Amino acid sequence: MIAQNRIRVLIVDDSAIVRKVLTDALSGEPDIEVVGTAPDPYVARDKIIALQPDVLTLDIEMPRMDGLTFLKKVMHYRPMPVIVISSLGTASSRTALQALEAGAIDVLAKPGGPQSVGELRLSVASKIRAARIARLRSSSATSSCLSPSRAAVKPPDPTPAFPSSFVIAIGASTGGTEAIRTVLAALPANSPGIVIAQHIPAVFSRSFANRLNELCAMRVREAKDGDSVDPGLALIAPGNFHMLLRRSASGYRVEVKDGPMVCYQRPAVDVLFHSVAEAAGANATAALLTGMGSDGVQGMLALKKAGARTIAQDEETCVVFGMPKEAIKAGAVDRVLPLAAIPDALLAESRR
Repeated sequence: MIAQNRIRVLIVDDSAIVRKVLTDALSGEPDIEVVGTAPDPYVARDKIIALQPDVLTLDIEMPRMDGLTFLKKVMHYRPMPVIVISSLGTASSRTALQALEAGAIDVLAKPGGPQSVGELRLSVASKIRAARIARLRSSSATSSCLSPSRAAVKPPDPTPAFPSSFVIAIGASTGGTEAIRTVLAALPANSPGIVIAQHIPAVFSRSFANRLNELCAMRVREAKDGDSVDPGLALIAPGNFHMLLRRSASGYRVEVKDGPMVCYQRPAVDVLFHSVAEAAGANATAALLTGMGSDGVQGMLALKKAGARTIAQDEETCVVFGMPKEAIKAGAVDRVLPLAAIPDALLAESRR
């Protein structure tokens, strides 16, 4: 007999192999049940009505109707948590990010990429659990964020430049791509240097950074080992690599390296935050945004002990109030703020 509290999942993918790999990956999870699969959106539409799944995994590239078009229809007519399944190509990555803007909860690389079978099982299950408890954006909020223009972002701040010794660190997971977009788009072009760890698969991080660079007044790019952290520049940790802040003769630089997962993540927010505490100390402000789990909590405690100011996103505006909640419980947070208030708070702390 199937437990009533299991998370009911419908897998939508035109590849029979992918459908089987995902089904097998979830078969051993006691709290997850694959209630069905569908080879295209038309079959998926009927199965959504018949099976009433809690979470949908959705391929982007499919015959008859592409996944992005179907996602928009789902979010309009029957809003539900959707995890996008995408190949690692540049074009597919861009489309996957558009899907996140359109209301998808998270993105997952297609099976057969660089991840092992064990990592795939772990990542699929954890994303489904996060999606099940995620707060869905309304259709109006979704449509309003699809095509922000550079005209809407802030010009350089007219006040004196921020100290070059100051740095901002941001960490996020589920729902974080849109939360980070909201924060960066509200910052002026001459903001302090920013380092960001977002839980995101390899390759997608570059498309994510390029997309933000189009939308924000600041320059945004995927970090490379040895990059300087300069005012007006935000560096995104590459997917599947840790990023650390280091002191240099001229200020700060980043170290990008491989290594074991921390809190089941790579990049890990804890790794970044610990390094910022060590390299910048009181000359830093950190924001922990929406996400499942506890990554970032220990790093935020280290930052607070080092004299940095720490901010957590509040429950009302989080897609998943997991990481911020754990940091608040641990006493690592100075201020709890709604997402819209975080950009100004980061700038205010940078002027301390």
